[in-house]
Amino acid sequence: MEPAADNPAPRGNRTHIAFFGLRNAGKSTLVNAFTNSPIAIVSDVPGTTTDPVSKAMEILPLGPCTITDTAGLDDDAGELGALRVKKTLDVLKTADIAVWVGEGFERWREKFNIPVVQYRRGESVDDLKRKIAAMKSGEGRMKILDGLVEAGALVLCVCPIDESAPKDRLILPQQQVLRECLDAHAAAIVCQPQEVAAVCAKTQVDLAITDSQAFGEVRRALPPHVKLTSFSILFARAKGDLESYLAGLEAVGKLRDGDLVVIAEGCVHHRQCNDIGTVKIPKALERLAGCKLSFRFLSGNAFNEDELDGAALMVQCGGCMLTRRETMARIAAAKEKGVPVVNYGMLLAKAQGVDVEGAMP
Repeated sequence: MEPAADNPAPRGNRTHIAFFGLRNAGKSTLVNAFTNSPIAIVSDVPGTTTDPVSKAMEILPLGPCTITDTAGLDDDAGELGALRVKKTLDVLKTADIAVWVGEGFERWREKFNIPVVQYRRGESVDDLKRKIAAMKSGEGRMKILDGLVEAGALVLCVCPIDESAPKDRLILPQQQVLRECLDAHAAAIVCQPQEVAAVCAKTQVDLAITDSQAFGEVRRALPPHVKLTSFSILFARAKGDLESYLAGLEAVGKLRDGDLVVIAEGCVHHRQCNDIGTVKIPKALERLAGCKLSFRFLSGNAFNEDELDGAALMVQCGGCMLTRRETMARIAAAKEKGVPVVNYGMLLAKAQGVDVEGAMP
């Protein structure tokens, strides 16, 4: 069961497997054997691993995975040790499956709210992979188009190409929706907003999916009977919590001058001149709220819940680079601090006068 070459599957579509245990339990040695790769530094010195170390790869029979090695949970001496333990426990918020290496699990059992496999030195690594694969097979991850598209359907994907669009390619949500159309044996037509009316005049469309920034324009061009939603709303359904996002949308009308809004993206990318997160979302929010706001911008899959302190609202991206557990952990952190959360696509639709509930799957 040798690992295959690195797989380009999106990070948010991989199974996240994290290795936990006490210091010097053999976690790093097991990670290296599990991946057949020198991912982690191995030493007889307790506390060698000080921070979570992750590697994306494909491992048979598991498929595309993200493997994470962590610091020992008993490495808690002093302020630095406490920080190491916190970082290790933070991994639990985003992991799908945990592997506990060695002894000492009983003390920490209540912290683990995900499936756990226990491993002891000398046991078969191949058997461990088979156990994890069996757990993974029952995970029931929602697909983007679940319940929306049947075989033979025609889906219209509206993808604006403007100054913020990546050169010579589609963005990840658009790519994934097209792939799911193929998996469902449905057909897809791709066009820009200005071609929507012409396409619909020539053929019968069953479902239209648009980039959020063109929601209003596309709705006006579509025949009234054609269901319209957005890539971002579909990802919000698959990765997040639509009801929480709707409640957050209602909170936009309660914002006041100077309120802090946290805008959180799950990826790190080069900012364009008219960037959606740092330019279009703030403009849309201030227009909807009718006041001047202050903003804090977060990017990447690492998420520090303390950044929500003092915020009146959090705006979360669609989450194409996040797993559902990661997105739900962000929503839970916001709720714990009493901060409403709304999704990019729902906010932009609202700003364009679209009936957001009517656009939900």
